[in-house]
Amino acid sequence: MIFKGTKFQIKVWKYLKTIPKGQLRTYSEVAKGINRPKSVRAVANAIGKNPYAPKIPCHRVIRSDGSLGGYSGKGGIKTKRKLLKSEGILL
Repeated sequence: MIFKGTKFQIKVWKYLKTIPKGQLRTYSEVAKGINRPKSVRAVANAIGKNPYAPKIPCHRVIRSDGSLGGYSGKGGIKTKRKLLKSEGILL
């Protein structure tokens, strides 16, 4: 798959593909995972611009407080909740 985005966005999206089905990460954990621990807001923005959802599983990223956060894919939060439920994650 060839991604179209900024270098930073592509780095974030590639990291998202490493999150196993049925597991979650926070935006902060993603930032640390790409060695940019202070870039949580930029990570959230890159995730929000993911045009490849759900192939690139941005639905597996939640806020540090355990809430869902947003979902840029079709159907918004309802779809995010449904995708997570299909992977055995109930929030």
